[in-house]
Amino acid sequence: MSQFIEMFGTVENNTHNFPIMTIGEFANCFAGATPSTSHPEYWENGRIRWMSSGEVHKGHVEDTDFRITELGYKSASTRMVPIHSIVIAIAGQGKTRGTVAITEVDLCTNQSLCAIVPDERVNYLYLYHNLQGRYLELRGLSGDVNGRGGLNLKIIQKIPVILPPIEKQQQFASIAQQADKSKFGDFKSQFIEMYYNTHNKQTLESVCPIMSKGITPKYVESSSVLVINQACIHWDGQRLGNIKYHNEEIPVRKRILESGDVLLNATGNGTLGRCCVFICPSDNNTYINDGHVIALSTDRAVILPEVLNTYLSLNDTQAEIYRQYVTGSTNQVDIVFSDIKKMKVPVPSMDEQILFVEVLKQADKSKSVIQKALVYLNDIQSDELGKIA
Repeated sequence: MSQFIEMFGTVENNTHNFPIMTIGEFANCFAGATPSTSHPEYWENGRIRWMSSGEVHKGHVEDTDFRITELGYKSASTRMVPIHSIVIAIAGQGKTRGTVAITEVDLCTNQSLCAIVPDERVNYLYLYHNLQGRYLELRGLSGDVNGRGGLNLKIIQKIPVILPPIEKQQQFASIAQQADKSKFGDFKSQFIEMYYNTHNKQTLESVCPIMSKGITPKYVESSSVLVINQACIHWDGQRLGNIKYHNEEIPVRKRILESGDVLLNATGNGTLGRCCVFICPSDNNTYINDGHVIALSTDRAVILPEVLNTYLSLNDTQAEIYRQYVTGSTNQVDIVFSDIKKMKVPVPSMDEQILFVEVLKQADKSKSVIQKALVYLNDIQSDELGKIA
């Protein structure tokens, strides 16, 4: 924390008198568009990466869930977003609006995303972490924190950002990058190497004795039976702000969720395949999944939940799921439950798995530290945000 304060001043005041500029003064901002889904030729066998708003939760976008053809690209007003730009969700359900991500590849986006392409005065990682730490304020700028308000280009262009000299920004970016990777090395590379070096592959149903799709809920305003739905499942973990309630007078004849269950979204463009490890809150409520979410209970003597979840999250695994275990059209896709049970999952040795989970926990702690250290950036600019018309 002390190094951040030294670089940017205290939370209370800008002791170094760094300049403050609006995003529109140092970046090119533009929204995307969606080719018509009624034209298969705009989508089938496409090669151009096209990002939907829900994909901002990836944080670092190394690939997209959908691709469009050259014909589809020309048919819409979407534009190519260069690598190392920032994208911010200007609309979207749940926690999506106001969330930011970095493009790690060239891509185009839908109309619910705004691309921010900074000039040479701004380090993209610095800008990403700056905006990421201001999520609630960005939501507030849309005029409706809890509902379905929306940001727009004009609002985004007027957002003020404190801009230290580029050298200071680069120092900050280096610290943030190191925290993401953690002192334990390249986390993702370590995982991929561990998994792809094993010759022990088993079916999903053999490593998960319990695989269950949830109920069709009878929704009520409130009850002690809480329903985990697609909007609760994100790449970085569960988000219960969008949880729903089932009528507790109607018996639940499906399995109750337990901590350690791996939850997998089974349907929907932009949501199918998203997964996380469920952590049951310490309350007296009952938690169940709805019919659009598959709950996977692993045999922990064979594979740990965190290991399975991270494997399912890999780009290659996601591509396999979409390629082999999904049915439906562009407008509505679903995982075929009976088919995905047969998906082969690499199973490393338990010693490797335990070591990996320890690294995962330490990496999560490191990211938590960097997020706490960034809170003061949020405070520095709170007064400036209030000046936006």
